[in-house]
This record gives sequence, structure tokens and C-alpha cells, in this order.
Amino acid sequence: ILTAPLPQERGGNNSFTHEALTLKYKLDNQFELVFVVGFQKILTLTYVDKLIDDVHKEFRDKYRNEFQQKGALGLLNGTFDFKDDFMRLLRDAEESSKVRAPTVMKTFEQSLKSQKTVKCMIETRGEKPKEKVKNKKNKGSKKDGSEAVAAPSKASAGDKQLSAAGDKEELTKDEILQKNREEFFRRHMKAGEKSRSPKPDAQKEKGKKPRVWDLGNSNAKVLDYSNSATNGSAEACPVEEFDPDMALGDKNREPGRLYDLEYESDDEAEEEKVVQNPSKPSVKKGGLGGMFGMLKGLVGSKSLTREDMDPVLEKMKDHLIAKNVAAEIAVQLCESVAKKLEGKVMGTFTTVTSTVKQALQEALVQILQPQRRVDVLRDVMDAQRHRRPYVVTFCGVNGVGKSTNLAKISFWLIENGFSVLIAACDTFRAGAVEQLRTHTRRLNALHPPESHGGRTMVQLYEKGYGKDAAGIAMEAISYARNQGFDVVLVDTAGRMQDNAPLMTALAKLIAVNAPDLVLFVGEALVGNEAVDQLVKFNKALADHSMAQTPRLIDGIVLTKFDTIDDKVGAAISMTYITSKPIVFVGTGQTYCDLRSLNAKAVVAALMKA
Repeated sequence: ILTAPLPQERGGNNSFTHEALTLKYKLDNQFELVFVVGFQKILTLTYVDKLIDDVHKEFRDKYRNEFQQKGALGLLNGTFDFKDDFMRLLRDAEESSKVRAPTVMKTFEQSLKSQKTVKCMIETRGEKPKEKVKNKKNKGSKKDGSEAVAAPSKASAGDKQLSAAGDKEELTKDEILQKNREEFFRRHMKAGEKSRSPKPDAQKEKGKKPRVWDLGNSNAKVLDYSNSATNGSAEACPVEEFDPDMALGDKNREPGRLYDLEYESDDEAEEEKVVQNPSKPSVKKGGLGGMFGMLKGLVGSKSLTREDMDPVLEKMKDHLIAKNVAAEIAVQLCESVAKKLEGKVMGTFTTVTSTVKQALQEALVQILQPQRRVDVLRDVMDAQRHRRPYVVTFCGVNGVGKSTNLAKISFWLIENGFSVLIAACDTFRAGAVEQLRTHTRRLNALHPPESHGGRTMVQLYEKGYGKDAAGIAMEAISYARNQGFDVVLVDTAGRMQDNAPLMTALAKLIAVNAPDLVLFVGEALVGNEAVDQLVKFNKALADHSMAQTPRLIDGIVLTKFDTIDDKVGAAISMTYITSKPIVFVGTGQTYCDLRSLNAKAVVAALMKA
């Protein structure tokens, strides 16, 4: 039994593993106690949770009065006898977890079938078959009725046939058959001639005319990128005119600065509404009714119980799920808050709702601020001192915006004075190389070599399509080291987390090239899918890596953040499941729409009603 404070665990996890040992603990916030059970990790003890709950309850009930008089430290510094009680609870827990013996199969004499006599199994004629006969009769009557109904229609059709065939009664059967065959062939020949007759309009239209769009370019050569001579050469690409102001967005921004996410919280307005609402019932119901309405829900100097918090936690869980937090993570968060607050003594004028909400906000901010913070600029300067390029690999599923946000990060690095080499390792998707080539051309137009002492700030390294991505990345890193580039950004093909061959290729690329930073690019639009993607990406990188210590995801790029309003739950889901920081946030279509995560702003948007 310990009284030392323990750090708050994520999602209500009450276990800690160190080498071959596992510790499980339970907190008692009311008396400031910690109950700890230690056992070997290799053992599968199913009764540990029951044992620690029973010990907690027995010890608290036995020494409740001493706790209230002396306090926890006063009792534990003295002498107390709990050994016999603990051994009894341990035996009970072990007995309850023992596997029950399998049930013995009954013998034939014990079965019900053995009690039946031969007489009861003999069927006599005329008893049960009567029901079958009745059913058959009913079926027959139904059938007869249906035939009776169908008979008039057949008769009416037969009358028509008889009237039409009145002239054929005089002919023989062979003559009638011959005549029917001739009529049959005559009708089918006419139908064939009608279907074969060509339409005069169809002969005139020999082929489909190409559609000409109003805003299209009639010169197809401008849009043709299939010439192998232009592959890998940015100068050979057609020069494209574009508006720099449209590409940059905000003109008043500070160059090279990564701004934080901004969100205007409505907490002050909500607090004013909460203060004003209790005064309204007092006008209608009088002073006494208004006073009771104001004090309703307040807890006065009592410890919080699970029953007090359950209604509030249920609403909080639904609120988090509605804000795009994964359902499993929302449940774990509420469970963590409940264990943290259970037994805590509240103030006189504090509501349960406000207390739970405050604890949940603190937990969310703690989740969004992981212990390891990624500082890209500091790491790039450290790599410069060692005279090597800083390598960043981007990975993620299809269509999340890897190439677009890679271009935004390139622009940010260029504005901070670092030269960038983009490695086009997406050799699968059609147009991937051309997309990066367009970004390279635009970035060079915004930061021409003349503005940087004749130094080209961004360049594309590509070898076309259908090549080995790991080999291209290795060649690009070697080229960057020889040419003196500061940063290498490796773009990879999008892949689903369940595609084993593609995940194996990604693990190979990361294992062979050993990048300094592996960034997972994910959408802010996803909910439960974010958890599945990150878990399976990390698992695939670990399973398919040949190294003893496989390289996993180091950080997250959260894209399309401008499309979700206040449904920011994907940020919570991604950081909770990986304990990795969100390094960049994509918020728009221009090169300047790149932000760093502001944990308080995200939590404010998440808790907004």
C-alpha cells in the first residue's frame, strides 16, 4: 500500500510494465491511497482486478474511522493488522478464477429417451395421418379453387381460338401444321428485315466528334507531358503564368513564421448566459423558488461518486463523438476522468458538470501536448553542422494531400533560408511527378535564384514512373549530400493500411534510407478511420521492417483543417492513439496556409456546444 502520488495515465490505464514485472494499481482519491499489486509479466492472472478491488474495499471499510481521525499517513506510520484479511481475499480471488471442470456427458439411462416406452413410440393408423389428410384436402380445395378461377379466362381465350380456327376444321392435320409453319417463318423474316434496315442518319455519322470546352486550350501539345526529354528537367517544362498573390495568400504575414491555429472561444458569452439564466425563474416563482433553482445541482462539501458523474460523463461522451472523436477513445477519456475525480471532495459552490468539464479539458490539453516536441528548424540546423541533409518522409493513405502539404512545407523551409530537394518517389499515381514539377516551378518563381545569391532553393529529383521508390530516395539523398542541399522531402505513393505489398515497400523505403523524420499525413475529416489508419500503419512498419528496432511514425501532418469547422476530434484521436505530436496543420489552398497546432484553441473548439 503506497501513498505516493502517481502520474495520470491515459484512458484509465492502471498498469505499468517494467522489464519482467507488471504493476497494477488503484487510486482512492477520498483518502489519498494507492493500492498496488505486482506480479511477473509472463503470468496470466485473471483475478488481479478482482483482488485489488476487494482489498481496496475491505481496507477502506475497516479503517475508515482511523482515516478520518488520523489521516492516511497517520494510520500507515502506526501499526495495523491486515495480513489475515489479505490472505483470505487472495484465496477467495484464486478460487473464483479457477477453471471449472468440464461437465460430464449424461449416460443413456439418465436421458429422457431412456424413459420412453416402446408403446409410446408406436404409431397407430388413423391418428396423426388424419391431420395430414386434412391439410391435403385443404390444399386440394385451394388448388381446385384456383383452377376454377383460371378456367373462365382459359375458356374465353379458347373461344377466340375456336372462332379464329373455324375455317381450319375442314383441313387435315398435316395441312394445318404446314400452314402454321409458313406463317411462322413469314413473320420472322419480316422482323429480321426491319432490324437489318440501316438508318440513313447512322451512315452519315462515321465517328464521335471531340467536344470543345469554352475555357479549354485547343493546342493539345501544351498539355502533352509524355515526352521523355522533359522528364527530370524543370527548364524544359512549359512556363506557366500565375498570380503570386494568389499563391501566397496573406500579404501581411511575417515571412518564414509558422503561425498557431486561431479559434475564438465563446466561453465568456456562455458564462454570462449561465449567470443570467438562474435569475429568470426567480421573477416568476418568487424569492424562495429562485433560490432553490440557483442552488440546484450544486454540491456542498461532499465527495464525488460515480453515480453523480455518470449522467454528465454520458453527455460528454456523446458530445466528443459528435465532434469527430473516435468512439472508443471518447469512452476511454471519460473513464479516465471518472477515475481521476472519484472520491474527490468538491467545493461549496461548484457544480458536477463544471468540475467534469474542467477535468476533461485538462486531459485533452495534456493529450495534445506530447512529451516529445518536434522542432524541424532546430533539427535542420543540427544536420547542417554535421554536413548532411535532413531527410523527411511523408506517408499516408490516398488523397489526403501529401504532395500539396509537402509543397507548403517546402515553401516554409525556403523562407527560413534552407534549400530543399524534393524526391518524387510516388512512381505509381499518374500525374504525381508532374504535380511536384509544377510546385517546383512555382516555388522557384516565388524565390528565384537571383534573390538568394544565384542558389537554386528548390529542385525536383525524379526518375519517372514504375521504378523502385526506395532506390530513388537513396539516390536523391546522395545527390542532395553532393550538391549541398539542406533538406530532402521524400514524397511517397498513397496506400491503404490493409495493402500488405505496398506497406512492405514503404517499410523497406524507411528502413533502407533511415530518414530523420517520418510524418504521417492524415485528414481532419476522418473519425474512427483515423485510429485504424495510424494503428495499422505503425503495425505494418513494425511487422515488415527488417531491423531489430523498427522505425515508426514520428509525427503527424493534419490536413484539410479548414473544412471541419469545430469538429476537430481527429486531432485528439490521432495524438491519443500514437502519443506523437501534430507537427503541421494544413488550413487552405495557398503555400502560406500552414499552421502549428495550438492545443488550447483545439480544445476550445472541441468543447464548444
